[in-house]
Amino acid sequence: MSKKNKIKKRKLNEDGFVYSTKNDFNFENKTVEETSNKEQNLTVHIEKKNRAGKTVTIIRGFTGNQLELKILEKDIKSQCSTGGTSKNKEIIIQGNNRNKILGILESKGFNVKKVGS
Repeated sequence: MSKKNKIKKRKLNEDGFVYSTKNDFNFENKTVEETSNKEQNLTVHIEKKNRAGKTVTIIRGFTGNQLELKILEKDIKSQCSTGGTSKNKEIIIQGNNRNKILGILESKGFNVKKVGS
């Protein structure tokens, strides 16, 4: 396992707890519920509204945690050679890359549906 993967797994298991002043505080490790890619139904949209006429591709319906969302966003951005961001459980990719993104997500095992024209 590479160093990069070890760091990702460690960050995934941390709750951000640093210190408590309570003497009787019990720290409980919360388990992270993982959903497989086949269980997730993603939709891919094209949108121009409120973006000064610029077209963006939006992926909605992701149910993983924030770290998994960022990893997926980074992978899609690098394969599409474009910029983007993730906000409110959505991945926003610059440009009309819907067909390329559909192929990427299907190759990763997601259930993907194209929404709109």
